[in-house]
Amino acid sequence: MPDPNTSAPRLSHLNDKGEANMVDVSAKDVTHRVARAEGFVAMAAETLDLIETGTAKKGDVLATARIAGIMAAKRTSDLIPLCHPLPITKATVDFVTSRSPVGLHVTAEVKVAGQTGVEMEALTAVSVACLTIYDMLKAVDKGMTFTSIRLVEKSGGRSGHWRADEARS
Repeated sequence: MPDPNTSAPRLSHLNDKGEANMVDVSAKDVTHRVARAEGFVAMAAETLDLIETGTAKKGDVLATARIAGIMAAKRTSDLIPLCHPLPITKATVDFVTSRSPVGLHVTAEVKVAGQTGVEMEALTAVSVACLTIYDMLKAVDKGMTFTSIRLVEKSGGRSGHWRADEARS
């Protein structure tokens, strides 16, 4: 249990007894909130060729991963125990191929007008899109890896705007 006499920041998902609980956002203002996340799926060059030529046996890898990521953003509160269900107003998942390193850059952007942010929704969208890419191509490349899944930017709410590049400076 946290020591109430210390000045260490208190985790918002713990109550005074140190038990997990959903944060009460009822007193927060409704604001426009946006979050962007990214990740990378590293793969063999021949696997990327299948994506680019549209010849993967399971079908259109990027279309399937895009839909899976968007669906995941909408269902984040079903997957992450203390996340609030949110009326998402926009969710996008996009891909950029890379030959050095070989793989796919995956990005997601999620928007909401609400009392809490959509960082977890953007991160979940990227994560599930990466998993779907793996599922679609695992028969030809079981060695694919996911790296650099992270929040890139968020805006809205009391904490305002945050960007990963600025946070590391």
